Parts: sequence; C-alpha cells; structure tokens
Amino acid sequence: MTGPGPVLVVIPTYDEVTNIELVVRGVRAAVPDADVLVVDDASPDGTGAVADALAAADPAVNVLHRTAREGLGGAYRAGFGWGLARGYQVLVEMDADLSHQPAQLPAVLAGLDAGADLSLGSRWVPGGAVRNWPKRREWLSRGGNAYVRLVLGLAVRDATGGFRALRRGALETIGIDQVASQGYCFQVDVVRRVVAAGMSVVEVPIVFVDRERGYSKMNGAVVREALWRVTAWGVSRLLTRVRSVVRERWGR
Repeated sequence: MTGPGPVLVVIPTYDEVTNIELVVRGVRAAVPDADVLVVDDASPDGTGAVADALAAADPAVNVLHRTAREGLGGAYRAGFGWGLARGYQVLVEMDADLSHQPAQLPAVLAGLDAGADLSLGSRWVPGGAVRNWPKRREWLSRGGNAYVRLVLGLAVRDATGGFRALRRGALETIGIDQVASQGYCFQVDVVRRVVAAGMSVVEVPIVFVDRERGYSKMNGAVVREALWRVTAWGVSRLLTRVRSVVRERWGR
C-alpha cells in the first residue's frame, strides 16, 4: 500500500466467471491492505454472483452491479466515483482476466511512492513484456501506441495500458466523470488529461500475460472508437497550435 492513503482496486467485469475469484484473491494476497471493488455489467454467466459471494466472505471486497453492459470507460467512471465518495486516496485500474498479474501490483503502486500522479504498468518500456500474445495483437498495441505518441505528442510508451494507479487528486483534477470514452481509448483519454493538467506519469515495467480462460472483449468497434477519438484529439491539438502561432505572428 502506498503512503498517500487507502487503496481501492477497481476491477470491471463482463463474463469473467472463470477468472474473478482468482484475480480477487490474488489482489488480496499481493496487497492485503487494499480494498477491491468489482464493477459487474450484468454478466449473464454469473460473474456478479461469484463476486457477491467473495464480498460476503471478505469485508475488503465490494461489488457494484450495473444493469447493462455499458463499456469499460463507464465501468471505471462508476467505480472511481464509488471510491472517491468513500475517501479512497489511491485508485487502481486492473483487468479481471489475469493478464494483469496481481503479484505486480505492489510495483505499480510503488510508482506513486516516487511522487507520480499516475503510475502506469507498461508493456513497452525496458523490462516490460507480453507473453502468449498473437503477433497481430502485439503489433496492434505497438502500432496504436506509436500513433498516440505521434498524433497527441505524449511521451508515454504504453498509453493504452490498463494496469495503473492514480492519486485521488489526479482523478479530481481531470474531472474523471467528464471522460466520455467508452472502450479502451478511455485509457488514452485519462493519460492525455493527466499530462495536459501538468501532472506526472511514470511507467513501471510489467509482464502482460494473455488470458487463459474466457474470451477477449476487444472487437472492431472498440478499435474504431479509439482510432477516431485519438484522431479527433490530434486534429484539435493541431488547430490549437496553429491558432497560437497565428496570434503570435499577427496579433489575432
């Protein structure tokens, strides 16, 4: 657990009945002082019921049930809102499929101890790696992150990574309830807002392991949303710079 205060690990779920108990128990073992919030989007496979059983047996485990599948971004906004309302000072994003290994959570949290506002578990910095991923997924991730760096000017190697810890103040400063992205570009949106607010980001190397149970929620719609949103942000950034240059040169 980091120095700033109590930690809440937010784990969104949809059809993760084969993984949820393992990941929750893994988090509780890795960081015993941290609380867990499972945010379940009305999983038809019974994930929510398993999470309820875990919560009944462990007061550090909580469950937030949503009535429909509304996307990763919506789940995190709901989870962060729940945590902020209850006074948590550090909030963690973590996938439910064990691709984010609970044993690496202390290293991600340690990034905040060094003074960062956002500690990002990174696959693409020295020491980071992926295991058992198809080459297509690896190049999609590498290419997507390269596009983000080029278009948005972010000096972050893994802006799409979803294993991260944020200080309460960072979430309040960026207005987390205003982040509109629903899919995986939610991760990019948060990073760009943190950087734009002048706060610090540190990347901590992690080993990302492809899921062994269940199915991936990545699909074409998720990729398309990320592409058009990042492009739109990039165009807006370019226009802002052009207007600034015009004002400097011609005073208007």
